[in-house]
Amino acid sequence: MKLIDKTLTDATQNVALDEALLLEAEESRDEEGFLRIWEPNDWVVVIGRGSSISREVELARCQNDGLPVIRRSSGGAAIVAGPGCLFYAVVLSLDAYPFLRQIDQAHAFVLSRLVCELKKLVPTLERKGTSDLAIGDHKVSGNSLRCRKNHLLYHGTLLYDMPLDRLTRYLRFPPRQPDYRQSRSHADFVCNLKLSREVVKQGVLAAWNHPATAVTWPQETTEKLVSEKYSTEAWNQQIR
Repeated sequence: MKLIDKTLTDATQNVALDEALLLEAEESRDEEGFLRIWEPNDWVVVIGRGSSISREVELARCQNDGLPVIRRSSGGAAIVAGPGCLFYAVVLSLDAYPFLRQIDQAHAFVLSRLVCELKKLVPTLERKGTSDLAIGDHKVSGNSLRCRKNHLLYHGTLLYDMPLDRLTRYLRFPPRQPDYRQSRSHADFVCNLKLSREVVKQGVLAAWNHPATAVTWPQETTEKLVSEKYSTEAWNQQIR
């Protein structure tokens, strides 16, 4: 596995780079895989591939406050992210890990590795619902995935010190919820790990055996995805 420890300048670039890593691995039939870690410099709303902006996002508030709303390539519901929210992404070969073609196995495989390491720091951390990590009944991590023919992109968030009032301001109540949420508001449902950024980052690295840093990253593919997809209204604002 190769490490991409990189936060780009623009939110569209950061969302695009995850998909660019998937496309590069798919094209080259890479079996090593990638681990990427990054953290937004500014606030952003990232919606799922099939998300409805009108149902999930307080769009007028986002526009008034200058928050971009960007549609990612994977599924799941809308999220708010900013400083204090660490993102990770792994790209894994389905030839090397054929059982990951089963979606429930993919969730279990990735999240169990994270829990194994982070539980050393937060003993009450556990997997909840389909693809969450939680402390007790409070969510600290949401995750989603996208499958191509030969590779899997699995990515998510780890909240460690994020102002949680932003969730209520910019997100509507989600159209789907895990049973353990029990119809609670964002403010009552989500919490932070209350660990330092570096401690959380080291936990993620340990979960994937501290991979060596990659020499290059798919800059050209990222820029193409930004210009043709992630910066366009046709992609971000499509009606669902």
